[in-house]
Amino acid sequence: MTSTKLTIHVQGMGGLLQDQTLVLGERAARSHKIPSGGTVTLRYGASKHQVKVVSASHLDGLRISESFARKLGLHHGAQISIRYKASSKTIELGPLIGVMMSRVYSGSPDRPFGSNTAFCKELVDTCQSHGAFVYFFTVEDIPSGHPHIEGWTYYGRWRKSGFPIPDVVYNRLTTRKLENNPSVQHFMKDVKSRYGTTVFNEKYLDKTDVFDALKQDPSLTRYLPESYLFKNFQMLKSMTSRHPVVFLKPITGSLGKGIIRISRSGNQSYSCQTTSLNGTIRQSFPTIEAVFSSIASKLKQRRYQIQQGLHLIETGGRPVDFRALVQRNNTGAWSVTSVVARIAGSNHFVSNLARGGSLSRVKEALAKTNLTAVQQRSAAAHLRKAALDIAKGIETQVKGHFGELGVDLAVDTNGKVWLLEVNSKPSKNDGTPLAEGATRPSVKQTVLYARYLAGF
Repeated sequence: MTSTKLTIHVQGMGGLLQDQTLVLGERAARSHKIPSGGTVTLRYGASKHQVKVVSASHLDGLRISESFARKLGLHHGAQISIRYKASSKTIELGPLIGVMMSRVYSGSPDRPFGSNTAFCKELVDTCQSHGAFVYFFTVEDIPSGHPHIEGWTYYGRWRKSGFPIPDVVYNRLTTRKLENNPSVQHFMKDVKSRYGTTVFNEKYLDKTDVFDALKQDPSLTRYLPESYLFKNFQMLKSMTSRHPVVFLKPITGSLGKGIIRISRSGNQSYSCQTTSLNGTIRQSFPTIEAVFSSIASKLKQRRYQIQQGLHLIETGGRPVDFRALVQRNNTGAWSVTSVVARIAGSNHFVSNLARGGSLSRVKEALAKTNLTAVQQRSAAAHLRKAALDIAKGIETQVKGHFGELGVDLAVDTNGKVWLLEVNSKPSKNDGTPLAEGATRPSVKQTVLYARYLAGF
């Protein structure tokens, strides 16, 4: 069943058009075999209305009354796709996409979503060009049993209005606390069961859960450094005896917060490094028992993953790792959208941008390392393959629906590719400069996947 992109024309308050009447361009009516003068069901998101269709030869698009447009959350000039199911006499408009955001900054009308506002505007523009409609809502906007949501969209400026429950929900909540809110969990479960809404990126991934799941696939073990949920001193002692460097990472952490790096030197003394906003704090200890005594209070406060340290490639004495963005495309298949190198900042051992790290093209970063030309070419190819393999492994081994994954990878001094971690909520605020009106390929891919999920 094919769909056509149409422009919405909203008739002003003085018009005679009734809410239950759609005026449809004759060309669109003919191509979709929509009967003129008859009554059909109009479905938009979870909303359904009985409407009369009138075709007009002079119209290129769809005209509705202002009050009806307000009920649907549509506005004049919106581009949306239309398709017709003759068997049920149903016109479907869409796809309608709802993006669940963490918060709205009420005092900033031009930047209601803070640093993520530019990304939201990119989504609006991309939806417009691909015949989809998107709105944004927060946990506070989630309705209690009502099939409408008060959300935000952009036309001329950011505006708030009512919208039907969407065909697709894209979860962009950026804290586990919000995501685990009972009202959020109930909403996601309810819209799936009651309205057939698809929710993707529906949950955060914990580091140990990811590694334990991927270990179940023998084809992926070559990417996995030795890694466990940290339990006790004996585990720390055993790991540091096998590996000259080990990392302790909060399993629910992000942005490089709380990471501990423990290095064993030749004379059996130990160096312990922890991340801070101002750089790295370094301490030396004569024994592993002394190290544990120093960090024991931290390890009691939250759960940690203990992981084999890797001898990473460096550029200018700074460690380099890689972030691959893997997304589902317009056929639902995984594909690699981008891979970028991340170079650790001065006085940091993690490469996160929040810790002073910087971005570079993969080829340029590899060229500045000690890898040979052959190793560089091999590493570049294997980074993309590893990212794709790992995304498919997550799909197979981890419960949940994911449409995009940030896969953090490393290359060691022998050119071997390793997995560091997988993020189901990759940042949309990487500071990448965009030309006026341009949109990132990642945003386009998100819209195409949402169209696929909604069947458009």
